[in-house]
Amino acid sequence: MDGEGEAEGEGASAPPGAAALLYLPDGSALPLPLEPPPGPTAAELLRRLQGALRLPPAAGDALALWLGSELLEVQLKPRHRPLRLVRHWPELLLRFSLGSPAAIAQDEPCLQLRRNVFFPKSRELELQEEELLRLLYEEAREQLKGGRYPVDPPEAAELGGLSCRLRLGPFEPGRHTELSLRPLLGELLPPGPPARWGALFRRSREPGPAQRLLEAFARAPGPEAPPAGLYRDFLRRCHALPGYGCAFFPGAIERPSGGLLARGGLRPVSVAVGLEGVTIIDPRQKHVLLSLTYPELCWELVGAVGQDGDPGGQEGDPTEPPQLWLEFDGDHEGAPVNRLLRVFSPQAELMSALIECCIELGGAAPPPEDQAPPPAAAAAATPPEAAGARGAPLRRQESVTRPRLQRLATIDYVREGQELRRVKPPRRSASFFSRGGSGGGSYSPVAGGTGGVGSEQG
Repeated sequence: MDGEGEAEGEGASAPPGAAALLYLPDGSALPLPLEPPPGPTAAELLRRLQGALRLPPAAGDALALWLGSELLEVQLKPRHRPLRLVRHWPELLLRFSLGSPAAIAQDEPCLQLRRNVFFPKSRELELQEEELLRLLYEEAREQLKGGRYPVDPPEAAELGGLSCRLRLGPFEPGRHTELSLRPLLGELLPPGPPARWGALFRRSREPGPAQRLLEAFARAPGPEAPPAGLYRDFLRRCHALPGYGCAFFPGAIERPSGGLLARGGLRPVSVAVGLEGVTIIDPRQKHVLLSLTYPELCWELVGAVGQDGDPGGQEGDPTEPPQLWLEFDGDHEGAPVNRLLRVFSPQAELMSALIECCIELGGAAPPPEDQAPPPAAAAAATPPEAAGARGAPLRRQESVTRPRLQRLATIDYVREGQELRRVKPPRRSASFFSRGGSGGGSYSPVAGGTGGVGSEQG
């Protein structure tokens, strides 16, 4: 993807006065003059942006340039040249997307200023500059609006209340009502999962979105709160949401077999990879299927084109997309087992490379033991009796941020001596066991992992 071996003078020069648009997190666009190929690097453009927007030096670490479209999103490395990558965008789509030839021919990437995947959350809360915090807030709000982060309705309302405070000013009882907030619901609240039949009958007994938003707005800080503090409070709440600060990749996993309808096939998922771990999200139901920190998983890239030691990958068989294998601990009927989940995705190679980079940056280190659980996790762990004692409404549906392992079709196995024994043979098994059971050196566990058949190869 670097394209560093290409000729520096390729392509025709841009006409005088031509400009490209760089989109900021708030939706505004900044024109950039086009320079002769190969054009400036991403690092050079970012430095120019810091001067044009009067951003502090910390913006060079907190923000990064991205090239993105409906088919592919890529965070640019400092040495990448955006103009060169735009010229070769169709080649990237052929390798890392499942778009049709017509869709690839019409696809056009946008140059965007977004949060840096490698910027730690702890450093984000130390920022003091209002403009930089505003840009991070705007991106987080857009990601919420797009439904990327699974969030429970109470927390979504609290985030929406802070957005109301920043957009409309301090709460005024006579001025701000449910009726006045209804036109803003699509802007301030993320889309929820599709309603189930039971939820349709219970809807009349539960407060509506406008009422929850109004109550959260009324609880927001008053006129004495500075904007920087409100931005930081919004970001702090977002830190507890699965996927915040991650790069997202499209993929698919196998559906569990059985049941009345016995539906098989693949389930589309969104794979979030960040500094802390990997999260598998159901983009339609808006809930978490699996969440693993790096000490809890081992991974393997299978079927990538040109992958070392993979004959199938060297042949580049296009009939099946590459796979990212995730291994983690589990239990089967009360007995500990190792579980394998394979994610099918044309971007599996990008996921594996990002996982390896995050682990090198310290992602495999376990969290501090005295670290308090995030608000979402603490609420999910609260017994119903305690919730009812405080007067909080009881939830009939479990939190969308809690993993739903029962919806995963995994390969469970146990190790007996030097051999691997499947607990329940899958319908479509890969060559993973025949290769992994031999004890080859290329399948060693990830540093800090749980053992088994992982890979450090990215």
